[in-house]
Amino acid sequence: MIKRKVKADTSASHQEEARAAEILGRVRRMEVRTNRLVDDSLAGRYASVFKGRGMDFDRVRNYMPGDDVRTIDWNVTARTGEAHVKLFTEERELTILLMIDVSGSSDFGSVVDSKRELAAEAAGVLAASAIRNRDKVGLILFSDDVELYIPPGKGRMHIMRLIRETLYFQPEQRGTNIAKALDFANQVIHRKSVVFLVSDFCLGSPFEERLNLLRTKLQVTNRRHDVIAVTVTDPREESLPDVGRICIEDSESGEVVEIDTGNAKVRDAYQKQSRTRRELTTSRIRSLGVDLLEFTNGENWMPNLIGFFQGRRQQSG
Repeated sequence: MIKRKVKADTSASHQEEARAAEILGRVRRMEVRTNRLVDDSLAGRYASVFKGRGMDFDRVRNYMPGDDVRTIDWNVTARTGEAHVKLFTEERELTILLMIDVSGSSDFGSVVDSKRELAAEAAGVLAASAIRNRDKVGLILFSDDVELYIPPGKGRMHIMRLIRETLYFQPEQRGTNIAKALDFANQVIHRKSVVFLVSDFCLGSPFEERLNLLRTKLQVTNRRHDVIAVTVTDPREESLPDVGRICIEDSESGEVVEIDTGNAKVRDAYQKQSRTRRELTTSRIRSLGVDLLEFTNGENWMPNLIGFFQGRRQQSG
C-alpha cells in the first residue's frame, strides 16, 4: 500500500510540474508576442499620449498678480488670511491600473481563443508599453467580487506575473459586478492613474438597473482617474448560426435554455437583443466622456488600439 501511495504521489507531482512548465511556456510566448506587438505597432505612441499629463502637488506660495485663480488653495488662504496658490510639478511616472473581468462569461470563445485570452494579450501589450516608459502597472481581477489585487510595480517579472494571473487565475465567483470593482479601485489607488477597464460588460439581470449603477460608479471613477473602457466580445454573442435546436448555458448563472436556431425569428430576436444591449452600454459609457475601445475575438484588435493612441495624441496636441 505504501509503495502504491508513493507511486501515485510521484505521478501527481510529475503532472503538476508538467502543468507548471506548460503555464510558464505559454506566459513566455505571450510575453514575446506582446513585446513584438509593442515594437511593431506602438513604439513611441504610448509615451506621446500619457507621459507628462499628470501633475503632482508640490507646495503653496503667496498669490501673485497673473496667477491662475483656479490654483488658489482656499483652505490655506482662509487659515492665513492671505491668498495662496498651489504649485504642481510634472509627474515623473504614471500608474496604469488594469481591471480585468474574469467572470464566467470571459471563458467563452467561438474561435481559437477565449475572451479572457484576448483580454490577457491586450493587457500584456498595455503593460509592456507602460514598463518601457518606466511607469508602474497594477492589476485587479474581478467577478462578483474583487478576486485578486496586485499593487502597481515595475519590471519584466512583474509583467509576466500579471499575464500569468490574467490567463490562469481561478476565480471563486462566476458573476459580474463591475461597480464593486470600481469602488475597490478608488479605495486602493490614491494618485490619479490611467485605468483600463476590460470586460465583456455582460451585466446580467436586471440589465437596466445594473447598467445605471455601472454608469454612476464609472462617473465617480473617471473624475478621479483617466478611465478607458475596453469591451471584449465574441461573434457568437452577436448572432446565432442555423444549427437547429441547441441548449445554451449561461456561464455566470448556470441557467440552461433550449433555443431553436433553425427558426429565423428566434435568431433575429437574439441578434436584436444583443445589439440593443451593446449599443445602450456603449452609449451610456461614452456619454460620460470615457473613451471606449472595442475588441472582437478572432479579429485584429491592434488597429483599434493604435487609433486610440493617435486620437489621444491629437487631443493632447
